[in-house]
Amino acid sequence: MARYRDTVESSRPQEATFAYIAEFANIRAWDPTAAEAHPLQEGEQRLGSRFFVRVHWLGRDLPLTYEIVEFEPPQRLVLRAENATSVSEDTVEVEPRGEGSTLTYDARVDLKGRARLLDPLLGLAFRRLGANAAAGLRRELAG
Repeated sequence: MARYRDTVESSRPQEATFAYIAEFANIRAWDPTAAEAHPLQEGEQRLGSRFFVRVHWLGRDLPLTYEIVEFEPPQRLVLRAENATSVSEDTVEVEPRGEGSTLTYDARVDLKGRARLLDPLLGLAFRRLGANAAAGLRRELAG
C-alpha cells in the first residue's frame, strides 16, 4: 500500500474549502499529474457523484473514475477509484481555523494481484506525487 497524508492551511472558510475540494474536477488546478478531469453528472456534488480523471504518471496515462463514497459537508469527503490493478481512496477532512480552515488529505493506493510486487517502488513515487499535489493545494487555497 502506498500512502500520502498532509495538512494544508486554507484562507477560505470551512464551507468554501470543502466545496472547492468536493468539486473534484478542480484537481487539474492543484495536481500536476491530472491531465484531464470533469464531473460525470450535472448539479451539486453529493454522495455517489462521479468524476473522470486522467492522470499522467510514471510515463503512463491512467484513466480513473472517482466516486464520492462518503459525503459529510463541510467536514468529510471520501473518494474512491478502482481499476484492474489498483484501488485508490482519498479521504479529505476540513476543520475551521479562525477565519480560514485546515484541510487534511489522506491518499492511499492499494495494488491488486501481481501488481503488489511493485508496492515498495510505488510508495516512493506516490510520496513525491503527494507532495507535489499538496504544494498545488497550498497555492490554490492560500488566497
